[in-house]
Amino acid sequence: MRLIVFTDLDGTLLDHSDYSHDAAQPALDALQEHKIPLILASSKTAAEILPLHQELGLGDWPIIAENGAARIAPGAAETDRAAYARLREILATLPDDLRAPFRGFGDMSDAEVAEITGLPPAAAALARQRNFSEPGLWQGPPERLDAFLAALKAHGVTARRGGRFLTLSFGGTKAQQMAGIMADLGANTAIALGDAPNDVEMLEQADHGVIIRNDHGKGIPTLPGETAGRITRSAQPGPEGWNTAMLALLDRLGMNGRAK
Repeated sequence: MRLIVFTDLDGTLLDHSDYSHDAAQPALDALQEHKIPLILASSKTAAEILPLHQELGLGDWPIIAENGAARIAPGAAETDRAAYARLREILATLPDDLRAPFRGFGDMSDAEVAEITGLPPAAAALARQRNFSEPGLWQGPPERLDAFLAALKAHGVTARRGGRFLTLSFGGTKAQQMAGIMADLGANTAIALGDAPNDVEMLEQADHGVIIRNDHGKGIPTLPGETAGRITRSAQPGPEGWNTAMLALLDRLGMNGRAK
């Protein structure tokens, strides 16, 4: 068995409130002991993910950034912002009654993003260094959201809902990037963990999926994979649930989940 673990970050490996992963350390140690690749898959930018990637000692394992819009090798500079600029131009063409209620990161200052996300100002600045996608908040009437999404779709823009934000992009999903990484690394078994709707495809595609309990959003409805037994749910939220579920899965797959 050649196993790879794919994980969402906010609300999954990272605590929703303080972005700590301390509670998941025993399972993280077990993955390193067994030399199992851990792939960070997030709506965050590469600039945001790379410091955590380095802190966790993940070496050359690739990163899935901006909700699956890009797969990035550590150390590769992402300086081309053409896709993001085009996305912002499309937003500018929308009628005022559709454009005004959507407030994206490009409409906010670093301080505003810090206040909304709870990130420190420096981290909020990294969150605004976008190359492929635009997260934001829909602040208009719910019945107008469909019209907003339809107008974007006419320009080739898709929208995916995460734990906090509605994220716009020109496509690409965590599941698509996961399939590419599995092929590149010659793996045949995938574990995926996530807590929000934008993780559903990744969870369903994995051999073993874990829905991490989400106490701060809509979470994930019952999935077909749960009925089939491929997907389970954690009893605890965030990194605590991540840790318990990962250790249990490693044991189930015939590995000693706890690091020696």
